[in-house]
Amino acid sequence: MMWLLNNFGDNIAVIDEEGNKYSYALLNFESNNLVANIKSGRCLIFSLCLNEIGSLLGYVTFINNRIVPLLLDAHLDHGLLSKLIEKYKPDYLWLPSSMADKFEQFNKVYSAYNYTLLKTRYTKEYPIYDKLALLLTTSGSTGSPKLVRQSYTNIKSNTESIVEYLDLDETERPITTLPMSYTYGLSIINTYLYVGASIILTQKTLMQKEFWQQFKDYEATSFGGVPYIYEMLDKLRFFRMKLPSLQTMTQAGGKLSPELHKKFAEYARETDRKFVVMYGQTEATARMSYLPHEKSLEKFGSMGIAIPGGRFSLIDVDGKEITETNVTGELVYEGENVTLGYAECGADLVKGDERGGILATGDMAKRDNDGYYYIVGRKKRFLKIFGNRINLDEIELMINGNFNDTDCACAGMDDALYVFVTNDAIIKDVLKFIIQKTGLNHIAFKVKYIETIPKNESGKILYAALEKYYD
Repeated sequence: MMWLLNNFGDNIAVIDEEGNKYSYALLNFESNNLVANIKSGRCLIFSLCLNEIGSLLGYVTFINNRIVPLLLDAHLDHGLLSKLIEKYKPDYLWLPSSMADKFEQFNKVYSAYNYTLLKTRYTKEYPIYDKLALLLTTSGSTGSPKLVRQSYTNIKSNTESIVEYLDLDETERPITTLPMSYTYGLSIINTYLYVGASIILTQKTLMQKEFWQQFKDYEATSFGGVPYIYEMLDKLRFFRMKLPSLQTMTQAGGKLSPELHKKFAEYARETDRKFVVMYGQTEATARMSYLPHEKSLEKFGSMGIAIPGGRFSLIDVDGKEITETNVTGELVYEGENVTLGYAECGADLVKGDERGGILATGDMAKRDNDGYYYIVGRKKRFLKIFGNRINLDEIELMINGNFNDTDCACAGMDDALYVFVTNDAIIKDVLKFIIQKTGLNHIAFKVKYIETIPKNESGKILYAALEKYYD
């Protein structure tokens, strides 16, 4: 079992939006009730997630009872969901009860906490690898059939590493800010349940006053955020808020701008709190690195060091390990949390471990003299401009660092770099800035105004959606 729920008995496991409190003993009791209604044994279940008790109950039940869930955002388009059902043929659906009528062709088996279990017309259509524990999407809201296959060892080892470096215990009260179906949001649930802490579940966003009321009423001690969340917090005048219970802030899900990293690190130091920047991918279960909070200001901009039990290396274009400091190479990670591989259809669920504990991340990074790593950009986020290799992520960071009144995204093709900004008043200034920084001819650059930069639910830029703006 992943979570020994009865060990924490009367500890509060979950506090919901209405203030209802659910103990670990109750969670264990309800878990037994749910699994008693799953007659297929070890099988595949699609779990449509919200940050609600019913959703969490399903996830804990499935993992603890060796039933393999695919976690999907409950807001996923119905047509895309139907295609995934056709491709993977799950035995059951576990979904918000309000959605059950959309699947009249399936039988209602059980309901609890506003969630319903539906039996599909499929029964064990595909064999499942005995170590496969969980399936997560790589692309959030697009309904891509490409899934990451995570093992029980992956989840447990990563959970234990995070618990160790964040020094978590049962006194914690994290509040949810990310979807449960997203690897970072899920890792928060995994780790805090593991130590018997109390999770404050909410569907509210940081832009809603109800979120902050919950935060204060239930005395949240921590939250996690992707870069987009920290950008919003900065605009919300977060630094002026009175949040006496807050102890820890974590950040992952993409590179935070060095300027914002420094700003939150300074705030944490001034208020005697912890700000922990982390790095991870779904392909590594969740986390691969962390920057110790006491180094957050000194090493701002860094992704930190490998998590306990993990190891990093940098590889050059010839596949050789880079031993020098401050030399850029592809970041490679080794550890028990490296996942089994991908699935692209139901027949792939029987596949074993295809990675052997080694993951080439696709990120370009460098290591400083103290052994701390810094992400430079994505391996594929490069363009050739008149023979010069240009890193699009570096251009983005430079613009964001010098122009505070805009959101920015860089994309394009060789010899044509497009910079998209959300402030049309600075187009000429941005163009002049890029020419000055790169020393390249102005004809290679096109700065365009768009109302908003397209992003997914975790705040990552959808670069493919920018292609329609190319000339």
